[in-house]
Amino acid sequence: MTAALFSIEGLSLDVPGRRLLDGLTLALPAGQMVALIGHNGSGKSTLLKVLARQVAATAGRVAFNGRALADWQARDYARALAFLPQTTPPAEGMLVRELVALGRYPWHGALGRFGPEDHAAVEAAMAECGVAAFADRLVDTLSGGERQRVWLAMMVAQQAQTLLLDEPISALDIAHQVEVLSLVRRMCHAQGRSAVIVLHEVNMTARFCDHVVALRGGRLVMQGTTAALMRPEVLAEIYGLPMQVLRRENGEAVAVPA
Repeated sequence: MTAALFSIEGLSLDVPGRRLLDGLTLALPAGQMVALIGHNGSGKSTLLKVLARQVAATAGRVAFNGRALADWQARDYARALAFLPQTTPPAEGMLVRELVALGRYPWHGALGRFGPEDHAAVEAAMAECGVAAFADRLVDTLSGGERQRVWLAMMVAQQAQTLLLDEPISALDIAHQVEVLSLVRRMCHAQGRSAVIVLHEVNMTARFCDHVVALRGGRLVMQGTTAALMRPEVLAEIYGLPMQVLRRENGEAVAVPA
């Protein structure tokens, strides 16, 4: 049985006049690429921010690697987990190498010296994410897909084994979507990391992810494999419209509106 990366029990989050998450109980498996899906406003990004400790839940319990979130020291959590928001901070005037090096902050702090181990981690991260050739270029001169790979390299340099990604392909064309998701999948399967990723595109979810959590109105609709996801009745419950599932010659499932 796959170990739980996150264990979530009775999780709710309220804001004035609205409940964003409603009594979620689920387990996210370790060592896999886990998708959070659902329509706009379903609570996907809110759940990811709770896991990243960006926002606090109103009720319930969340544990990461068997320890309650509140019991983690900030630096220890930053060393174990990296979070990439939907809108990345500006990197104006920064070289790729400089941005990737920011991932070393949890290990040496703002005033710490950047030593050989830090330099090695940055070089290894750029190589793994295929951005070493851009090391001395300005981040702002790169394409959208290249920039996303640079941000992923920063997370790799952080040496966190768990990655939280909020809609990392939403502004990319299809070719760069495939490129980024292929990289994340390889980071999980070949390098032993775990990833929890918010996605809108159900067919990309089915193609690249191992495990799916679907939300609707802040509530859990389904969790399980992509095979369990790609069924017309399940998709209709998640998205609220009739869907049909077609099969390509290679057996790959593709969902389209009915």
